[in-house]
Amino acid sequence: MPETTPPNIDDAGHEVRTYFVRGRNALVARANFSELFVDYYLHLADQKMHPQAAHDAMFKRALAAFTLHCASRPWNELTAWTINFQAPLVNLFLTGDNTNGAVTGRVFDDNVKELPENLFYADVVRGNQPTRRSTISFTGAEPLAAAEKFYRQSEQRVARYFQIGEEDFVMVTEHPDCDMAWLEGLTTEAMKTVDETETLALLERRIYRWHCGCNQERMMEVLAPAMRHNPEELFGGEPKLEIRCPRCGARHAITREGLEAFVASHAE
Repeated sequence: MPETTPPNIDDAGHEVRTYFVRGRNALVARANFSELFVDYYLHLADQKMHPQAAHDAMFKRALAAFTLHCASRPWNELTAWTINFQAPLVNLFLTGDNTNGAVTGRVFDDNVKELPENLFYADVVRGNQPTRRSTISFTGAEPLAAAEKFYRQSEQRVARYFQIGEEDFVMVTEHPDCDMAWLEGLTTEAMKTVDETETLALLERRIYRWHCGCNQERMMEVLAPAMRHNPEELFGGEPKLEIRCPRCGARHAITREGLEAFVASHAE
């Protein structure tokens, strides 16, 4: 399988910190997402992508929830979320690789399938183990609430999400012997002063970067089956075509000559 382009390690990235709450047996993950949101917007501008304002706001909240989730997971885990909303009719896709701290995603608002209910899909690969998928239904149009429902129903434990500033988000998750009354009773105001009211022990500082890793070879791999089946239909008589990465929406121009060479060198 073609390799992805690795993240630029010279990029300082964005820090997410996790803490253990002593006496409560819970984990806190928190970060300011202003710089990660800037990188997301730079990506949109570079790729000439213009999601609707409402969809964009939903994606940013989903990105915050997803990144905090990743920071609480094992280092060898790759995760993808697809969150389907029926009102508004939109899919939010997010993916992250804890081995290199890469997170990315995109808004899908064209040809979204109408379904009886909202659906949340989570795909996880840990090390060399096979992919595990879980699917849950949820109500409403709030990504943070959807993530909380995912935790309760799929992870079988409680997670609470809070926005404590314009671009500051916190996740609190249940650990064994957790003080559930405390966790369930948390409020946004309480989380703003949690450093003063609780004893937090720093666990980790992790760095995340907006990065997909898509490249020409990856896109050719996507197009290869169609090229083998009907190259004329694929290119429509043109010498090249444009494809958008299904993960981040980045544009890639693929020439027919280049794809022919790729298919020839990867004969089935």
